[in-house]
Amino acid sequence: MKIASRFLTPPEAGTTVQFRYDGETVTAPAGISLAAAILTHSGAFTRQTATGSARTAFCMMGVCFDCLVEVDGIPNTQACMTPVRSGMVVNHQMGLRGLKGGNDA
Repeated sequence: MKIASRFLTPPEAGTTVQFRYDGETVTAPAGISLAAAILTHSGAFTRQTATGSARTAFCMMGVCFDCLVEVDGIPNTQACMTPVRSGMVVNHQMGLRGLKGGNDA
């Protein structure tokens, strides 16, 4: 068995997907993380803390949680651990969010 066969086969070069980021259509290479796509697109922050401090992807490996965004209405999504896909709707995460996806009742 080839070592490469144990991993996902990357998409063909040139394959792209489109998603919405804060109301704007973004085109990104298929197979990259949402954090990489956002950083490439604008380099802007992905979330604000409860005190208004801007944060964006830092570690790119799921440790720091600075890249949290809202994806398809679900807050607290780690952009660095989420692959881009066509049609996803992504928004900045502003302030504190509930730990159960906003359904804390």
